[in-house]
Amino acid sequence: MVGFGTYKVADRAQEIVESALEVGYRHLDTAQMYGNEAEVGRAWTGSGLARSDLFITSKLDNPNHREPEFSASWQQTLEDLQTDYVDLFLIHWPLPMRYGGDFVTTWRQLEELHHSGQARAIGLSNFEPEHIETILANTEVVPHVIQVESHPFFHNERVEACAREHSIVFEAWSPLARGGTTTDPTLGEIGAKYGKSPAQVALRWGLQTGHVVLPKASTPARQRENLDLFDFRLTATEMALIDQLDRGEAGRTGGHPLTRG
Repeated sequence: MVGFGTYKVADRAQEIVESALEVGYRHLDTAQMYGNEAEVGRAWTGSGLARSDLFITSKLDNPNHREPEFSASWQQTLEDLQTDYVDLFLIHWPLPMRYGGDFVTTWRQLEELHHSGQARAIGLSNFEPEHIETILANTEVVPHVIQVESHPFFHNERVEACAREHSIVFEAWSPLARGGTTTDPTLGEIGAKYGKSPAQVALRWGLQTGHVVLPKASTPARQRENLDLFDFRLTATEMALIDQLDRGEAGRTGGHPLTRG
């Protein structure tokens, strides 16, 4: 599945999301932290699409783990998105970041949203395996989704293995390594064979690895390009070549869950 990421598009969020919906995206990924839930809400309600045609994800911001902030921010999310439910609600970051923190209490609040039907699915973002195991050992609902940074230069294999072990859907933010894939010669050479860009090859690798990929793009042309992934398939040899691009932690482009915040 290919979703549409909305991180750092706040200034033009409504226009960009309107374009993405027109191009054909139906999975929209936003967050309280992004400051654009209202724009996403206006974009989808003005699109003519039914709510049931869309899959909308949002995420709990760091200051909102405790009451009354949790409930107030949740109601604001629904109001801004102009919906009475979200398809997926994630804890954006584990708080505190170090292992053994009380994000278990926050997860139980998400469980209540899930049981009430206000969050059709619930999950985690930027959690390490040790965080995930803490959730699994102390709560009722297994996370449906884990969303973390992943791309050819940083596979995030430890989280991926944990997700696979517990049948948790693995979503990749920054699947293009913040533009880093566009100039990679291996991706470029493979793409030339299929008439595809390096970015398309990177996204196709993610899909064939079993990831949900969440690219973002501000122009209709690039939005279309990032969706045009289903008329070719990478060979096992090509997948192995891309696998070799992994740099481990050196390839990470975003904050580490244990040091951010």
